[in-house]
Amino acid sequence: MVKGASQKMTIARGDRIPSVPIKLVGTGDTIDTTSDAVLGHGLVVFFGVPGAFTPTCDTSHLPGFAANTAKFKALGVDKVVCGTVNDHHVTRAWAERSEAIGKVEFIADGDGILADAMGLSKQMSGMGKRFARFAMIIRDGVVEDLFVQDVAGVTVSGAPAVLMALQAAQVSA
Repeated sequence: MVKGASQKMTIARGDRIPSVPIKLVGTGDTIDTTSDAVLGHGLVVFFGVPGAFTPTCDTSHLPGFAANTAKFKALGVDKVVCGTVNDHHVTRAWAERSEAIGKVEFIADGDGILADAMGLSKQMSGMGKRFARFAMIIRDGVVEDLFVQDVAGVTVSGAPAVLMALQAAQVSA
């Protein structure tokens, strides 16, 4: 989200998911839709990766979420969604090759419009605009928790950290 003309703000707890055009890649056809239509209903875990097929995203970030979809569902999560600033063809090829399609839905944010709207875009040398590595818990379109990865690797934004946050929320409820 953008505050003022020049100050870029990162989405935060309590903020609504912005409504921008995206492509949803799932088990069927790729669908032109909006971010709030995909992320705005029920309990959603949304994580963003710098790029499909990139080493850490491919071997650490996505596999953790895909392998734990049953655990997420047991904690009341309606869906797990991965966002990437890649075109929908690359996103689909990655989803299929990783065998995550059907477990995880994928947002192809080819121009980085969603990444910018959420204040979670970053310029990466040789790769252009990408999502920062993050995960969030969204309930009915409102961010409940946000985990932005500040260091290399997958720690605070990985599936284990999000599962722990969901479990802690259940205990305190």
